[in-house]
Amino acid sequence: MGCYKFLKGMMFVFNGIIFLAGAAILGVGIWVKVDSSSILSFLGKIPNVPTELSQVLNVGYLLIAIGVLLVVIGFLGCCGAIRESRCMLLLFFIIVLLVFIAEVAGAIVILVFRPLANQMFTKIGIAAAQNIHTEYGSNSDVTGLWNSAMTTMNCCGFNNATDFVDSPYYKANGDQVPPLCCPGFINPCNITVATNSTITGCFPKIQQLVDNNTVAIVAVALGIAALEVCAMAVSMILFCRIKSMNS
Repeated sequence: MGCYKFLKGMMFVFNGIIFLAGAAILGVGIWVKVDSSSILSFLGKIPNVPTELSQVLNVGYLLIAIGVLLVVIGFLGCCGAIRESRCMLLLFFIIVLLVFIAEVAGAIVILVFRPLANQMFTKIGIAAAQNIHTEYGSNSDVTGLWNSAMTTMNCCGFNNATDFVDSPYYKANGDQVPPLCCPGFINPCNITVATNSTITGCFPKIQQLVDNNTVAIVAVALGIAALEVCAMAVSMILFCRIKSMNS
């Protein structure tokens, strides 16, 4: 009986955390959708933008879907444990099992179609470089967005400083690139100085960040999978125990 109460309590606490996390993600998703006009405005100004990039606009829907799913899972787990409802526990088990299967399938798809993802990033890179080439320095929205991104990530351009060559900013400032591309240099920031600096492009910076944290990402993924397996096991233990108590 002591073990049963412990599992019941852990089930409630664990799913309570899931419920709160789901509610937070749901709130963020709704906020993203409400404020998506700025994203739409920016993407609309990028020439020759690849169609794949339009999927970024669906991030709000994705967050909302994830939030709703977590809220439902948390609710079923909490109420199923406290109310000792076999129906709720069974639904909890089925939903978590489906999520687990979807995650495994998604991981397999990512591994199999990784070359396709690389092609998509190549297209995005071409569009981003073209956006800098034609809009940076003449469009205040685009210029401000790139400046914010480069300042936050401590990077220069999408690929490197050459993205700014022949841009409106480059032509209007005597063949110079943004000062962000020449950290620590007092002289005018031309392409030669920027190329010799240690700063990299934003995309290589992201790639480096992912590569440096691959172990952490894999560990988190495995941890989530382990928690899901444990949650399914506990729900089935409670389900069977409640069944035996009622029989």
